[in-house]
Amino acid sequence: MLNKLKGLVVEEKGQGMTEYGLVLGIIAVAVVGSLALLRGEIITMFTNVVNSVTGQDTGTN
Repeated sequence: MLNKLKGLVVEEKGQGMTEYGLVLGIIAVAVVGSLALLRGEIITMFTNVVNSVTGQDTGTN
């Protein structure tokens, strides 16, 4: 019984998936943070693209 309890503490089968999950979580937080910081620039860029496609000229180019 004691060996089974030790095996639960030392078992490493799920360790790889947990590490991948943590790395993926860190990357997701970094992407969301980057999008939040660059929000204004992204909105401006897409607005310029829409204006170019629809033929509206804002004169900011």
